[in-house]
Amino acid sequence: MNAFYDIVTGPVAWFAWGVFVLGSAYRLASMYSLAKKKDSASLGIMSWKFSLRSIFNWLIPFNSLGWRADPLLTITTYVFHICLLLVPVFLSAHIMLWDMSFGFSYPALTDATADLLTLVVLAACAVFAWRRVSNKAVAFITTPQDWLVLVLVALAFGTGFLAYHQIFDYQTMIILHVLAGEAMLIAIPFTRLAHMLFGLFTRAYMGSEFGGIRHARDW
Repeated sequence: MNAFYDIVTGPVAWFAWGVFVLGSAYRLASMYSLAKKKDSASLGIMSWKFSLRSIFNWLIPFNSLGWRADPLLTITTYVFHICLLLVPVFLSAHIMLWDMSFGFSYPALTDATADLLTLVVLAACAVFAWRRVSNKAVAFITTPQDWLVLVLVALAFGTGFLAYHQIFDYQTMIILHVLAGEAMLIAIPFTRLAHMLFGLFTRAYMGSEFGGIRHARDW
């Protein structure tokens, strides 16, 4: 088991990070090339002013008509994404790994705070799953890939929580945690998780079009 742990935290981890970095670079470059080829005019209307205006306004909870339409989804989405970023980046155990591997560290969340934020992520996953089943419109457009992404996130956070609290076999849980995290990294450029790469660009384009061409707000 120790040998397998060394493999998933060594060669497999480097492979996952390599796929994430190279895959992300490829997707961004290919989307830019496609936009330039198919709709070059869209690049010409890009505006820093209207892009930043749109991004800023969409970051404010309940500021847009879309956010106000479904309060539960809005709250869940906001806390989910905040916790999804904070826990992996500021978890003390992860910072220790960065320190051991590359010799740098930074302030970490307390273990109690990390526990709470992890439970928030798992609760948000449950809300998203319930919505995909109970809302007919959402269920109609839900694909197996959507469920896969949701399961990967829940697995990564759930197994990490179980491993830290040594619920079930620790080594099994920590290996599953690492594998789930690596699977998420690999999936980011090629699944709906890619919105973390394209989200700001999409919002910038919409803001530029609405503000510079239609002279209207897009929120």
